[in-house]
Amino acid sequence: MKTVKISLNSIDKVKAFVNDVTKFDSDFDLVSGRYVIDAKSIMGIFSLDLSKNIDLNIHSEEDLDHILTVLKPYIVE
Repeated sequence: MKTVKISLNSIDKVKAFVNDVTKFDSDFDLVSGRYVIDAKSIMGIFSLDLSKNIDLNIHSEEDLDHILTVLKPYIVE
């Protein structure tokens, strides 16, 4: 598992993010405070505080480099 910080500060960014993560068979969790939601759930994402950076847990080992490349626009260094 790998954890990265991401920013989803607009509706268009959330839609694009969900479209990108649903292309993969791996599981993705978004963690904000004590809430953990499925990153493929657009309704779940909108229940989070999107003004702050969110932790993304990527449950994959084999596609990790490709996943990180696709998700690069959302990752906060």
